[in-house]
Amino acid sequence: MTLRHPLHADARTTLARWTPPDDQQRSLRDRYLAHLDAHPDGVWRSCRPDHLTAGVLVLSPDGERVLLTLHARAGRWFQFGGHLEDGDLTLAGAALREATEESGVEALRIHPVPVHLDEHEVGFCGEPGTVHHLDVRFVAVAPLDAAYAVSEESHDVRWWPAGALPDSTPEMVRLVELAKERTQSSSSSLS
Repeated sequence: MTLRHPLHADARTTLARWTPPDDQQRSLRDRYLAHLDAHPDGVWRSCRPDHLTAGVLVLSPDGERVLLTLHARAGRWFQFGGHLEDGDLTLAGAALREATEESGVEALRIHPVPVHLDEHEVGFCGEPGTVHHLDVRFVAVAPLDAAYAVSEESHDVRWWPAGALPDSTPEMVRLVELAKERTQSSSSSLS
């Protein structure tokens, strides 16, 4: 019997309990669960061709601005996030760690329930066409007038109006919509 890391168990439980907002997200959730069931190492970067990652969209307290990073390797604006690490015990904790490390913002309040899933090919994480990130995305709210910093993983970090995103893909627009809905409906459950 293969022992699974506590993060694997948390990922499995978190995704199984999550209520997806639509059929496309439900399909992705089911794919992620099947991946975890098939791969005891499915949360680690070493799992090929796919592995889970944790992301977080950081909103201003009023939800009108989004803090994004200009990713150094991809050369595009994204939410914060990245690979899961040995010390991570929960997906939400990994997302919070990544957001804090990459943004420099202290005291982020993260909602512990995922808000969005996104599977995407990552050419800079292996041979092109061979690696997919199975990103589990959360939402966090920054303190009022939060100071941020640019990490070594970024070329820039900047606040953007929620309705005028750079590199706005349909997935990013949907992520922002879901994040704003989540924070408006459940501000008391942010930790």
